[in-house]
Amino acid sequence: MLSTNDFKNGVTLEYEGEVYPIIEFQHVKPGKGAAFVRCKLRNMQNGAVIEKTFNPGDKFPKGRVDKREYQYLYNDDADYHFMDMETYDQSIMSVEQLGDAVRYLKENMIIHVMIFHGKPIGLDLPNTVELEVIETSPGIKGDTASGGSKPATLETGYIIQVPFFINTGDILQIDTRTGQYLKRA
Repeated sequence: MLSTNDFKNGVTLEYEGEVYPIIEFQHVKPGKGAAFVRCKLRNMQNGAVIEKTFNPGDKFPKGRVDKREYQYLYNDDADYHFMDMETYDQSIMSVEQLGDAVRYLKENMIIHVMIFHGKPIGLDLPNTVELEVIETSPGIKGDTASGGSKPATLETGYIIQVPFFINTGDILQIDTRTGQYLKRA
């Protein structure tokens, strides 16, 4: 059982029969009245973010989520198809279930899928991924002194801001937690 004292970002709890990872939490001690805990929770089934307020000492069952290795196969506009690497069973997840993870998915990529009661409910992405720049404006020699940035389109269609020296065809390391450029790979 999880107490509100155990809350941390990323911890999963079971609330009203659903699994919710904690996106953000805050212990609040108002001038008058009792303290409470304000949380933002993301529903793993449909991707909805809800805000809830809990009393200190409230207890919840820990959201037991298994992680299995899957291969991302392809997407067909609305759904993303994955294959279990052990059983070769295929699973389908919607864009709502995946959330921002769709920005970093490349075909044939091996990832960990979170399973709750035998159903896939989301992805556990690595902290960084390597993606190729397919389109960006060319860097101009001597234009790096300002330390600015320019937009670049990655192979997944995601657009990020990169330094001026990045060119089309470069492989970049991207932080999946923040969605920002880290370095050239």
